[in-house]
Parts: sequence; C-alpha cells; structure tokens
Amino acid sequence: MAEDEEHKPRRAVIKELESLKAENQTLREDLRQKEAVLQRYEAELRRYRAEPFQADQFQGIRPYSREIVDILKTRSYVDGYQLLEMLSIGPNESEAIKAVWAQLTELEKYGLAETNGKGWKWIR
Repeated sequence: MAEDEEHKPRRAVIKELESLKAENQTLREDLRQKEAVLQRYEAELRRYRAEPFQADQFQGIRPYSREIVDILKTRSYVDGYQLLEMLSIGPNESEAIKAVWAQLTELEKYGLAETNGKGWKWIR
C-alpha cells in the first residue's frame, strides 16, 4: 500500500479486501469442482483403456499404456505400489489395477519386463 500513489481511505481498502476474499473463495470453489470433474474423467479414461485387458476372450489389438512403458524405461526398478501411484490409480480402483497387472504380465511374456514379486523393471 505504501507504493500506491494515491492513498485510499481505510473503509475503501477494507471493502476491496473483502471483495478480493469473496472472489478468492469463489475461485477456490470453482477450482475444486473442476478438479473433481477432471478426476472423474481420468478414472473413466483409465476404465476405457483397461477394458481390452479385462476381457478373457478379447479379439483385436490391445493398446498398451505408454505411461507404464515410460515409467519402466526411466526407472531401473519400480515397486508395484509406486507404479500405481505414478499412474494416479487409487487403491479402490480395482479394475484399473487389474488392467495394469495384465499389461505388466503381457510385457513379461514378451520378454520386455520382469518382476521379482514386489516390483517391476524394464529389461530391453
């Protein structure tokens, strides 16, 4: 306030402060709502991408998650829980977890990744 060229009366400063607080609260609420929508969309996208790995008799091409491959390639070893955390998959998303494990198992069958029972590493 000392840098302002014109001095505002105390009442005007208080009114402006209250207005800014209200605007800040409105923006925080808007951001919280948008984050909730984004989380739902991300969960839906994970579910959609996981479908091919959940079907027992799937016919066609299964697109592997680029995120999983990138994580395995950039880290020498990744714990299973760390991998799920890096993929933003919560412990209550059982279908997404099954799909990740199915992809990892397929990568292991092709000789691209291996596990020690607790974690995974890229071997190619």
